[in-house]
Amino acid sequence: MEPDRRRLLTGAAALAASAAFAPLTAARAGAAPHRQAPRGGAYPPHRWIPASPSNFTAARRPTKYPVELVVVHVTQETYADTLKLFQDPKHKAAAHYVVRSADGALAQCVREHDVAWHAGNWDYNTRSIGIEHEGWIDDPTWFTDPLYQRSARLTAAICDRYRIPKDREHIIGHVEVPGTDHTDPGEFWDWARYLQLVDEASWRRSG
Repeated sequence: MEPDRRRLLTGAAALAASAAFAPLTAARAGAAPHRQAPRGGAYPPHRWIPASPSNFTAARRPTKYPVELVVVHVTQETYADTLKLFQDPKHKAAAHYVVRSADGALAQCVREHDVAWHAGNWDYNTRSIGIEHEGWIDDPTWFTDPLYQRSARLTAAICDRYRIPKDREHIIGHVEVPGTDHTDPGEFWDWARYLQLVDEASWRRSG
């Protein structure tokens, strides 16, 4: 009977460890630790480089606001300078994520349950996740394979997590936000390729 008792104790310890780890996993993915995170696929590796609290609004999404959109931005700055701007309390803007051009390195600057000030429209801010991409809109050489691929994996995971349709009505450019004076991601952003990569990323996870 002793081996059976040890197996029971070991199983109970494993369940307890899993329960303790779940809130940490949810918090890292961007959900508030006091409630269950929406289901979704695994996010690509990323670093936590927090924006100044002066550049976003603390919230409890999707409880307080639904998450329905992904907004694609282009930084018009380098990756490093963009992160510095988001950490500057005088900047009054930040996106949830920033993708580096050379290698697709990904930084998270605002938790997904918070409202990032990225779209220039409060209603769209409350309902969206903002992703900045290092580069300039008039120079397509910044839009590298690693940048497209890492960003598409991120967008696929976000869409899966919040049940966002993977189409151009729900994955939009900053230029499409009402009232904005921005034109990013610009004419050189390859939307057909990007959406295909998003679909492929979701298919690989579900297969």
